[in-house]
Amino acid sequence: KLQICDNRRQGLNYDYDLVVIGGGSGGLACSKEAAQLGQKVAVLDYVEPSAKGTKWGLGGTCVNVGCIPKKLMHQAALLGTAVKDAKKYGWQISGTVCHDWPTMAEAIQNHVRSLNWGHRVQLQDKKVKYLNIKGSLLDEHTVKGLTKAGKETVLTAKNIVIATGGRPKYPTNIPGAMEHGVTNVALECAGFLTGIGLDTTVMVRSIALRGFDQQMAGLVTDYMEAYGTKFAWKCVPKRVDKLSSGALQVTWTNTQTGAEQKDTYDSLLWAVGRAPETKALGLDKLGIQLNKETGKLIVGADESTSVPNIYAFGDISEGRPELTPTAIKAGKLLARRLAGQSTELMDYDNVATTVFTPLEYGCVGLSEEEAEKRHGKDGIEIYHAFYKPLEFTVAERDASQCYIKVVCERGGDQKILGLHFTGPNAGEVTQGFAMGFQCGATYSHLLQTVGIHPTCAEEVVKVSITKRSGLDATVTGC
Repeated sequence: KLQICDNRRQGLNYDYDLVVIGGGSGGLACSKEAAQLGQKVAVLDYVEPSAKGTKWGLGGTCVNVGCIPKKLMHQAALLGTAVKDAKKYGWQISGTVCHDWPTMAEAIQNHVRSLNWGHRVQLQDKKVKYLNIKGSLLDEHTVKGLTKAGKETVLTAKNIVIATGGRPKYPTNIPGAMEHGVTNVALECAGFLTGIGLDTTVMVRSIALRGFDQQMAGLVTDYMEAYGTKFAWKCVPKRVDKLSSGALQVTWTNTQTGAEQKDTYDSLLWAVGRAPETKALGLDKLGIQLNKETGKLIVGADESTSVPNIYAFGDISEGRPELTPTAIKAGKLLARRLAGQSTELMDYDNVATTVFTPLEYGCVGLSEEEAEKRHGKDGIEIYHAFYKPLEFTVAERDASQCYIKVVCERGGDQKILGLHFTGPNAGEVTQGFAMGFQCGATYSHLLQTVGIHPTCAEEVVKVSITKRSGLDATVTGC
């Protein structure tokens, strides 16, 4: 017995070098990278059905019920706007143009299923053992797996990685919330639903896009209101009742006036945040430290938890951006460190992201509020511009909310602290500038860059008016 224990400590008698719990973007990236580096790897993935009984395949939230279907539905809405623009560009479109939800839904589901299959094939090709079982921890080297039928499997590993991500929260304190609603992302969903012709209302308790630059958030919601999305500001839901007609009656309170209001809707989406998938992992038995408020795991810079040989990354970790590419990158770097191939840590600063609302918003670095908090109002300089995309001109579209903001240090080389962009293809624009942040981009670097004409992105390298000056920041000319 003593000899076996010693062997296990030395890593000579484990079933695997690495067991990953969670088959989302991060978990799959970590497991595949480890296997390519010669590690013996198993990945456990199990989808607990949603409150409505929805299940999905391998790949996690992003592939199945997040980024991928969301972006495709956003594209469907953009195409609807493009059809309207097309008439101004000379396209002769006869008859009524309308959207068919089942056609879109089936096409997107087919693509998602192809991605599920692709992930399984990749795991097989890279010799990663895929187990469709629900994993929990027995000790720092042992994982228990439970099949849907209740059959138990025990796996041992030199290292264990937790990458189970999160699931949407329901406001369980509101009567009818669980029974009469589904969950998703607020503004992006409201945007594409409006775009395909549905009467859509967003109820906002306090502010939109919490954590983002609030001037930019205001531009996003202003555009959405002009686009046709309705907003019930400073309101909190009280209860949901299903009427005999099948409609859902939502009752809410206006927190500014105290008045109670109600209206009926066909469908209800809850977008009140996400909770980490930690409850069934057995973390308490091992004494793994959690943030008591958020339920997320407290991890070090190397993704280590408070228990040796157990690591965690992605949405389940405290203080990390809840973004797919962040989890993928962190997972690959962790795999390289565990395989002894690298010491490089994940850099969580200056991670770019985009909100795929009808007018897209891309950003990288600090918001104006955060920059001011860190450097003081007199320590930052903000260059900004309101511009009109060329595509909007012939189509006679309003560009009042198309805006660029570059937040810089005021002294020295004027290092760029944050870059914010609302407009078409915001993700494509922001991605390129994000690389500049890795190279320590300054305002002078921006001015030295020659723009590509005619594009929206070139307006970023032309910004010259400061907020401090009070001058009109509207771009004129071509």
